[in-house]
Amino acid sequence: MKESLNLDHELDAAGEKRVILFGYGKFGPAIAESLRRNGTQVVVVDNEEPHRSRALEAGFDEVMVMDVTDDRKLESLPVREGDYLICVMDDDHMNVFLVLSLRGIYPKHRIFAISDSIYATSKLKMAGADKVIDLYTISANRIHNILTKPVATQFLEGFTTRTHEYSFREIRIPEGSFLHGKMLDEVDFRKYGVIFIGMIDVELGNSFIFATTGVQHKLDSGDIIVCIGRDEELERFVKIIALPEEPS
Repeated sequence: MKESLNLDHELDAAGEKRVILFGYGKFGPAIAESLRRNGTQVVVVDNEEPHRSRALEAGFDEVMVMDVTDDRKLESLPVREGDYLICVMDDDHMNVFLVLSLRGIYPKHRIFAISDSIYATSKLKMAGADKVIDLYTISANRIHNILTKPVATQFLEGFTTRTHEYSFREIRIPEGSFLHGKMLDEVDFRKYGVIFIGMIDVELGNSFIFATTGVQHKLDSGDIIVCIGRDEELERFVKIIALPEEPS
């Protein structure tokens, strides 16, 4: 179930991210907190006052209560260009209705939603959701992995639990970085305390390239690299690669 709450990897890694999160009931609190920990600005929208109070107590400043079935209210939301719209209402039917309304009002925005049944997943996609996190499929995959790959599953869960000091991080190589133009085998990621997992090479499209493929790649500004490491070392690595010259 943890993967269903981790939407960060679905968001664009470039620039400051901002999310309008619809729903602060069953799934909303965990999703909102996860997004906030990873530097995403979260605006919470719900149709129940108790949920608004919970969000405010959790430290979210931008919290609104409104009838999300009212298109006029949805049109009045402070949605900016580039914002992500994430629908995690407790009721699947409400999510479908909300996605349908938001797609009509904000046709150019990315809309994500969660689903706890294969039937709702189909309806959400038809309604216009760009990405549906299917809790039914994720739970089935988790059970399969626990039964068939117990050691690997335990290892990966160690990186994704909230209490663990290690994590995965998607890092976009910024303009002016000393990494620009370097070949992968020229970069010693280990000296920065991180492990290189793979990358998305913008020159080759959006497919993910694992480090184990053995294919050599040139790094460019805009490429996305995925690393594992301690949180503080990942933060330090992000600052280091923003420099024009590699520190000695």
